[in-house]
Amino acid sequence: MDLLAAFNLPVTDPTWIFFIVLIIILFAPLLLGKLRIPHIIGMILAGVAIGEFGFNILERDSSFELFGRVGLFYIMFLAGLEMDLEDFRKNKVKGLVFGLLTFAVPMALGIWSSMSLLGFSLTTSILLSSMYASHTLVAYPIVSRYGISRQRSVNITIGGTVITVTLALIILAVISGMYKGTSDGWYWLLLFVNVVLISVLIVFCFPMVARWFFRKYDDPVMQFVFVLAMVFLGGGLMSLAGMEGILGAFLVGIVLNPLIPRVSPLMNRLEFVGNALFIPYFLIGVGMIIDIRTLFTGGTALKVAVVMTVVATLSKWLAAYGTQKIFRMSRNERGMMFGLSNAQAAATLAAVLVGHDIILDNGERLLNDDVLNGTVVMILFTCIISSLATDWFGRKLAVAQPAEVKDNDDPGERILIPVANPDTIESLVNLGLVIRRPKSRGGFVALNVNVDSARNTVKSEAGKRGLEKVAKIAAAADVNVSMVSRYDTSVSSGIIHTIKEYSATSVVIGLHQKSGFLDSFFGALTNNLLKGTNLEVMVARFTMPVNTVKNMVVIVPPRAEYEAGFSQWTAHLSRMTGQLGCRVLYVSEGETGNQVRMKCRFYGVETSSRFESVEKLTLPEQMSRQMKSEDVLVVVSARSGSISYDPAMDRLPQYLVKNESIGNFMIIYPEQVDLEDMVSFSDPMGNA
Repeated sequence: MDLLAAFNLPVTDPTWIFFIVLIIILFAPLLLGKLRIPHIIGMILAGVAIGEFGFNILERDSSFELFGRVGLFYIMFLAGLEMDLEDFRKNKVKGLVFGLLTFAVPMALGIWSSMSLLGFSLTTSILLSSMYASHTLVAYPIVSRYGISRQRSVNITIGGTVITVTLALIILAVISGMYKGTSDGWYWLLLFVNVVLISVLIVFCFPMVARWFFRKYDDPVMQFVFVLAMVFLGGGLMSLAGMEGILGAFLVGIVLNPLIPRVSPLMNRLEFVGNALFIPYFLIGVGMIIDIRTLFTGGTALKVAVVMTVVATLSKWLAAYGTQKIFRMSRNERGMMFGLSNAQAAATLAAVLVGHDIILDNGERLLNDDVLNGTVVMILFTCIISSLATDWFGRKLAVAQPAEVKDNDDPGERILIPVANPDTIESLVNLGLVIRRPKSRGGFVALNVNVDSARNTVKSEAGKRGLEKVAKIAAAADVNVSMVSRYDTSVSSGIIHTIKEYSATSVVIGLHQKSGFLDSFFGALTNNLLKGTNLEVMVARFTMPVNTVKNMVVIVPPRAEYEAGFSQWTAHLSRMTGQLGCRVLYVSEGETGNQVRMKCRFYGVETSSRFESVEKLTLPEQMSRQMKSEDVLVVVSARSGSISYDPAMDRLPQYLVKNESIGNFMIIYPEQVDLEDMVSFSDPMGNA
C-alpha cells in the first residue's frame, strides 16, 4: 500500500522527481530527433505534459526553481563565454544597431497594438511592449551543437541581446518603482550608480581574480567550481544592484572568455554539465508554467495570446530584416538573427510576474490574468518558432561557412608531443589544444622514448604516467590521442621515427633541463631534431598556464613568407590569438609584415593584431624588450641554410638568458621543403 502511495500524482519523492526529469532529458532528444524536431521543443513540450496544467505528474517545486535559475544563468554565461570577441569587435556597430532595432520596433508595434487592439492603458502597454522587446537565447544550444557560435550573425544577436534586455529591464525597474513609491531622483541615481559600480567590478576585478586562481590551482574540479561561483556572484551582485542577474552572468561570460579557450578541458566540462542537466531543467520548468487550456476557455484570453504572439514574432522579424538591409547581410544571417531573438522566456517572465503583482488604485492588476495566460502561451509558441528557425538556418550556415572562418590546413593534422619532462606536459598539451584546427580529424601523438642504453625502470614508469596525463587532458577536451611508448637509440631518433610512422604534421617540445655546465641551452635533442625532420618544430617554455596569456610579441625575420611553413605557423598563431583572446604585436620588415597582415586578415584576427614595421630588423635589439609576466615572446626562427635564416639566430640562447624579463617564450622553426623531393646534381631529372 505504501508503494502505491509513493506514486500518487503529483510525485513528491525527490528520487522519483529526479528520475523522471532524467528520463525526459534522455528520451526527448531521441524521439524528436527521428521527427527532425529540435530538442529544445521536446523539453518544453515535455514540461507542458508533466506540469500542473498537463497530466500533473510533477509539481514545479523548489528544485525546478533552483535548477531553472542555474540553467538560465548558464545559457547567458555560455553565450558570453563562446562569443567570438574578435568578431564582436569587428561587428560591434552592427550589434548596437540590431540591439536598438530589436528594442525600438517591438516597443512601437507593441504600444500601438496594446492600446488599439486590446484597449490597455499607456502604462500597461509600455510594460507589455518591453516584454516583446526582451528575449532569451533559448535556442543557443542549437548554435553550439552546429559549431556556428562564432558566426557574425550569432555575435550580432548576442550583442543586441545585451542592449535590448538591459533597456527592457530598465523600463521594468521604472514602472515597478513608480508603483512602489520609490521612483524619485535618488532612486534612479542610486540604481545607476549601483549598476555602474557592479559592472566595473565584474569587468576589472573578476579577470584579475580568475587569472590568479588559474595560475595557482590547476585542479579541474576546483577550476570548474570556481567558474560557477564567479557566474553566480556576478548574477547575485547585479540582482542587488536592481537589475536581473542574467546580465551579470552574461558579463562574467564575456570577461572570462579570454581565460577559457574554446577548445580546452574546462570549456568542455562547462558545456557538458550545462547541456546535460541545468539547461534542460530550465526548459522543462518553462514548459511547466504554460497552460494551453486558456486557449479554449473563451473570453479575451485567446485574443490576447494571439495578439501577443503575432506582435512579438513580427517585431523581431522586422528588426532582423532591417539589420539585414542596412548592412547587406545574407538571408541565412537574417534568419539566424530572427531565430535566436524571437524566444521569450526569462525577462518576459520577470516582467509579467512583476506587472501581475502590481495592484492599481481601482483594485485591478496592472497586467491582468488574461495577459498572464497570454504570456505563457506566447512563450510556448515563440520558443517553438525560435527553435525551428534557428535549427533551419543553423544547418544552412553550418554547411556554407563563410570564407573568413575557414582555413586551408590539412584537416588531418597531427601534433606530436614528447613527454620527457613531467613538469611541461600540461603546458605543452594546452598549447597544442589552442593551435590545432578545432575540427581536425587528427589529434595528438603523445610519445615516450626509452633509450636502449639506459633501461631505467623509474624513467619508464614516469614516461607511462606522462602518457596517461596527456590522454587525460586531451580526452577532457574531446581530442583523440595516440599514446606511443618505444625504445630507440636516442630520444631524437625516436621522435623522428614516430613522425614518419604516425604522419605527424608538427612537433611541440618543451625546453629541456640542462644536465650540466657544458650542456647547451636547447640541448642536443632540439638540434638533432631540426636536422632530422623538415616539419614545423615549436620549442616552448611557459612559467604560467597557457590560458592566462594576455599579450604576444612575435618577431618575424625578413623573407619568412617564402618558407614552405609560412601559412602553417601563421595559422597556428592566429588560432592561438582567437582561442585566448590575447593581443599580438608582429614585428617585421616591410613586405614580410604585409604578408603577415594578409594572413591575419584571412584568419579573422586582424583587429586584435598590431603590426610594427622596422627598416632593419636586428634580433639583439628586439630581444631586449621588457616583457611582463603574462606576456609571451615568439621568435620565428629558421634552420641553417633556409631562405630566412640569419646567423644571429644562433645566438638566441644568449639573448634569452640576458633578458631576465622573458619568462615565457616560443621558438618556431617553420616547415621546410622536403629535401628528399628536391632535384639533385646526381639525379637532375628527379627519378627514383
